[in-house]
Amino acid sequence: MQRALAHGWSLRRFVHTPAEGAIAMDLRNASVDDLARALDGVATIVHLAGRAHVMRENATDPQDAYRRDNAETTERVARAALAAGVGRFVFASTVKVAGERTRPGTPFRPDDAPGPQDAYARSKLAAERALQQIAARSPMTALVLRLPLVYGAGARGNFRRLVDAVAARRWLPFGAIDNRRSVAGIDTVLDAFEAAIEAPDAASGVHFVADRDAVSTPQLVRAIAAALGVAPRLLDVPVGVLRFAATLAGQRAAIERLTGSLEVDTSSLTSATGWSPRPFAIDASTVAR
Repeated sequence: MQRALAHGWSLRRFVHTPAEGAIAMDLRNASVDDLARALDGVATIVHLAGRAHVMRENATDPQDAYRRDNAETTERVARAALAAGVGRFVFASTVKVAGERTRPGTPFRPDDAPGPQDAYARSKLAAERALQQIAARSPMTALVLRLPLVYGAGARGNFRRLVDAVAARRWLPFGAIDNRRSVAGIDTVLDAFEAAIEAPDAASGVHFVADRDAVSTPQLVRAIAAALGVAPRLLDVPVGVLRFAATLAGQRAAIERLTGSLEVDTSSLTSATGWSPRPFAIDASTVAR
């Protein structure tokens, strides 16, 4: 919002919880007609709403909850956008649609076959496909931006857990990990959304977003520690031992994300819009709550 206002763009903000200067809208239950009326006069939608970062699952059927809140809601918003004459739909998706890990030197590319491994990723893939099918039969342009782990002030999820662990001076057994993971600073992501909003009319399709530099898990820990002004506490525990211990503790998926590589090729977004990724950089403002 701050970045958009700085450009002098006219904004209409939709939120779930009532807030000053915003339109309160329950996307889960709003009809296509209700949404279309609310979108009248809008030129571009940036769709960020969805179910994510569920650390303590309380849904009776999590798969159904993800499908409803991510796939079905996105399809309904897309149909409403089309009815309201919206010209461009920019959708925030996830690299997890492509899969959970890559081989060295083989980053995910937009034309790779999808490989979602969990309910969240499958629901985002379904949302992508619904949006693209609707846009393909219409004058509305659809751009899908697949995001990796995003870091910045106020970030939640895995990044916040890692920051909290480093800040608490915990010993982390990640020193022996030699991997490459694509991440994205919030400014890299905002640049990508701006580029998607201002892109030529012909720009469309699926694109990955990430910083210019992929980093290893130990590099990420050291960068966070430097930003916090503390010494990194890294133990060189063999990766095989980490995986064995994680399997016993029922945390194999979590340790695979920390030890495995996940790189993406962002060149298609540069070609389509002229966007350029920023270098990986973490400072004191990045790790603030």
